[in-house]
Amino acid sequence: MMRSLWTAATGMVAQQLNIDVISHNLANVNTTGFKKSRAEFEDLMYQNTKIAGVTTGEGGDQRLPVGIQVGMGVRPTAVHKFFTQGDYQNTGNPFDLAIEGDGFFKVTVNGEELYTRAGAFKLNQDGTVTTSNGYVLEPEFSVPPETKNFVVTENGHMSALDAAGNEIAAADIPLFTFINPAGLEAKGRNLYATTQASGDENEGTPGVDNVGTIAQGFLEMSNVEVVDEMVNMIVGQRAYEMNSKAIQTSDSMLQTAVQLKR
Repeated sequence: MMRSLWTAATGMVAQQLNIDVISHNLANVNTTGFKKSRAEFEDLMYQNTKIAGVTTGEGGDQRLPVGIQVGMGVRPTAVHKFFTQGDYQNTGNPFDLAIEGDGFFKVTVNGEELYTRAGAFKLNQDGTVTTSNGYVLEPEFSVPPETKNFVVTENGHMSALDAAGNEIAAADIPLFTFINPAGLEAKGRNLYATTQASGDENEGTPGVDNVGTIAQGFLEMSNVEVVDEMVNMIVGQRAYEMNSKAIQTSDSMLQTAVQLKR
């Protein structure tokens, strides 16, 4: 059986994954704090017919300058997530917080500590600051009922002020950084969990030691570039078509060989 059939088939499977990743990026083009991904691939093993550098005669003076290696296709190696900064949207909502620079908010989900870049926070029935899904922002902070103004500074200091402008409750929001944020595990719902690849969390004060600052009244939008994704989709589609053509060509060649007997 012709190698090209199986080789081209691996190319089609690889491009299916590529389109899956691109589709996920495009589906989340308006998702707050979303970070785009990129499928990465590597070539498979090679079948060596001639090995470069072997001698061509008994004398041993002549060696093959190049060999014959036939590749066996491609396979995916990673789906890399890029934590570059997204655009900012001015909302004017005092509970919308955007991180300018590196860092993540920490939230508690059923006792588990997770991390997010999505700063669209809300107040629950107790006045506690939570995410849209009700996950509590760490450290837990409750806004008193008599609060007339809620202020968050660039360095993460939260203040609940009364009608006279006096501070009646306060807390500091830390930000958490990782040596390899691409190694975080995406849990969905704009949440990430630590892994051995990401390294342990590093707690920092916003604006100190290369930790990002907090902008109140803004949201960080997705970092997906629609034009780039559309171009990548076209490239992936054409690559899929070319691999399918290679299968059709191999099939045609096999059909010709079969018909030689007639």
